[in-house]
Amino acid sequence: MAVGYSEDQEMLIQSIAKFADERIRPHINVWDEKESFPVDVFKEMGQLGLLGVLVPETYGGSGYKYVDYVAVLEEIASVCGGVALGVAAHNSLCTGHILNHGNELQKQKYIPKLATGEYLGAWGLTEPGSGSDSGGMISTAKKTDGGWILNGTKNFITHAISGDVAVVLVNTEPAKKTRGISAFILDKTMPGWYGAKKENKVGMRCSETAQLVMDQCFVPDENLIGNVNEGFKQAMKVLDGGRISIAALSLGIARGAFDAARRYAAQRNQFDRSIDSFQGIQFKLADMATRIEASRLLTLKAAASKDAGHGKTIDSAMAKYYASEVAVWASEECVQIHGGYGYLRDYPAEKFWRDSKLCTIGEGTSEVQKLVIARELKKQTDAGH
Repeated sequence: MAVGYSEDQEMLIQSIAKFADERIRPHINVWDEKESFPVDVFKEMGQLGLLGVLVPETYGGSGYKYVDYVAVLEEIASVCGGVALGVAAHNSLCTGHILNHGNELQKQKYIPKLATGEYLGAWGLTEPGSGSDSGGMISTAKKTDGGWILNGTKNFITHAISGDVAVVLVNTEPAKKTRGISAFILDKTMPGWYGAKKENKVGMRCSETAQLVMDQCFVPDENLIGNVNEGFKQAMKVLDGGRISIAALSLGIARGAFDAARRYAAQRNQFDRSIDSFQGIQFKLADMATRIEASRLLTLKAAASKDAGHGKTIDSAMAKYYASEVAVWASEECVQIHGGYGYLRDYPAEKFWRDSKLCTIGEGTSEVQKLVIARELKKQTDAGH
């Protein structure tokens, strides 16, 4: 795999950096303080093709690859993790699920509007009583004439309130646990589903996170994705790509924290010299730079494998696990380098720190990633590799 980005990709990165500096950076503290979701900025990103990054041009998307997607998310996350989280959830989860598992009619109906930002997407797997244990979900879909009646509540759902389209995973045969889960597309023409309690989060505060409630929601047969009881298998494939997006998000947060730490260390004087001339600070910066680069290489490896059509679950799990843990560690080092000022909201360090933690939890905790990695290693051993 070639390391680094092409000239075209560098131009893409520069254009995103310019957009982030002009339309995101000036507002991040206000959005964070008020927990405001910047819908207008997302609409602009849709017009720029950032909400259809992986969508083919035939469906109105940008037609980019996963390696490009990594670059997009890293650049946005280096400025604001919350905005990048929304971009990731929209692209990888909702849009990605329909694009990769929906039929042609479903794609034609929803993908162009999702890709351009006319529609904002949500994706619902987690419930109040089931997180890592998806088989413990209690939301149901019962067959009726011409469709299904959905009931239940999803938890921690990005864009649950503002979303126009949501892909939800619910029980169609509860006794079968994960083998009895199906996927459905909800849209705002269907009464009976709505966003409820908005969560007051520690970090990623401008990313809208809320409950998604289904109350006697009728969904027509044509909005079942794939076959009945295929939903969990689809979700696991969707999360493989989602892990790459969280790895890229983590990479961006870590890089943003590193850049902030490096700038501060060069400007802050103690004992008549800048603190980046002291070995203690130099070692911190050296460790940060090295681990961030290792995160980037793991993430690009997973993305390149995905683009080549032979993406491995172990690659995306390793990238997500390592990059997310590095994001938390690098953000804390950023706070430490800032000293007392790192604990103040006047400086960017504390926001990177707060935003980073979700990366080790969302779309599979670090512990789940280690289980996935270990399981894949066992398969390789059993196969004689």
